[in-house]
Amino acid sequence: MSEVSVIIVAAGEGRRFGSSKQFALLKGKSVLDWCLEKFESHKIVSNIILVLPDDTQQAKYIDCYKKVSAVTRGGKMRQDSVLSGFHHVNPKKADIVLIHDGVRPLINKSLIDRVIKAVQKRGAAIPVIPVEDTVKLIEAKRVLRTVDREKLYRVQTPQGFSYSVLEAAFNKAKEEDYCVSDEAALVERMGGEVMAVPGDRLNIKITTPEDLRIAEAIIED
Repeated sequence: MSEVSVIIVAAGEGRRFGSSKQFALLKGKSVLDWCLEKFESHKIVSNIILVLPDDTQQAKYIDCYKKVSAVTRGGKMRQDSVLSGFHHVNPKKADIVLIHDGVRPLINKSLIDRVIKAVQKRGAAIPVIPVEDTVKLIEAKRVLRTVDREKLYRVQTPQGFSYSVLEAAFNKAKEEDYCVSDEAALVERMGGEVMAVPGDRLNIKITTPEDLRIAEAIIED
């Protein structure tokens, strides 16, 4: 059985939300605690590395969650924050590394399982949702063309990678000095294959206060 380490990235300042959205309360618990509980209870997950705006709450999370092995400070960009967490992954134990947004509280076991199984087969995997709306390419408020949505997908987390694939991707990014918006793009840049698996429409990202109310409605349903 592959050992799985999870990096939960919760280092954002929440400018659009108005505060640190990972700490916003959702049905009496913080959004981040919802995420932590889902991975804490997953039998295959061996440990969790938590990336926060600062590391002053390290003792709190390590005491509350048996699988939290480290709490580290995030960086300026997402890539910096993920790398900060990756430095705490034990390469001698972790076969697979999952990276999850700390503001996706409704992640479920089935989705985690799908990503893990795909990584075991291909070395890198992401959950995706097809784009259903018509998509327009717009520049300076002028529509340039309609984009074919048949091949367009929205990407969720957790994204999953074998340790060796993610390590090579980070090394390549450091060597060539580039920054991308997600970890799959790092693998893509070095010519690696990333497998897409079905995501979950309920696995929403809390970006605005409205998203928080939607999450509450989903939980109550």
